[in-house]
Amino acid sequence: MNEVLKILPLTKSAFAPYGDVIEADPSTMRLINNGTTERYHGLAEPIVVGAPERLIFNIFRGQPRQFPYEVGMMERHPYGSQSFVPLSGRPFLVGVSDDEGGKPGRPKIFLAAAHQGVNYFAKTWHHPLMVLGDVSDFLVVDRDNTAANLEEFFFDTPYQISEPTA
Repeated sequence: MNEVLKILPLTKSAFAPYGDVIEADPSTMRLINNGTTERYHGLAEPIVVGAPERLIFNIFRGQPRQFPYEVGMMERHPYGSQSFVPLSGRPFLVGVSDDEGGKPGRPKIFLAAAHQGVNYFAKTWHHPLMVLGDVSDFLVVDRDNTAANLEEFFFDTPYQISEPTA
């Protein structure tokens, strides 16, 4: 029997070991453009390890997952961070794991609200995009040359996620 993973709310403190939560933070707000625009400043810092690689902006279009869903693998990017910001106004799931001797440990699953994005730190084990409900687009910022920046791990026994509730 697969172990069922609990789905946790995505908060800055709970996600801090794995990356940044990207959301409007009132403590960073600055008025710009003659007071007509609120700027929420410095919410995440994309990182590229090893020049001369560059950061690029992408749109990923994710297909919704079917539940119960099996988490059978994790991936990580050793040479740069990777950010996901939802564009379709829908919540999504975020799966991360601590590193345990070069492989991922037991995953943690977070429910990201429609107004939240994430920036995974370099070398953070995470599950690929987990879309809920309908096809959804995401703005993704990551390192160009992603093929050289990918490690995958497949669990012997997958974990399971039940469909999240509101």
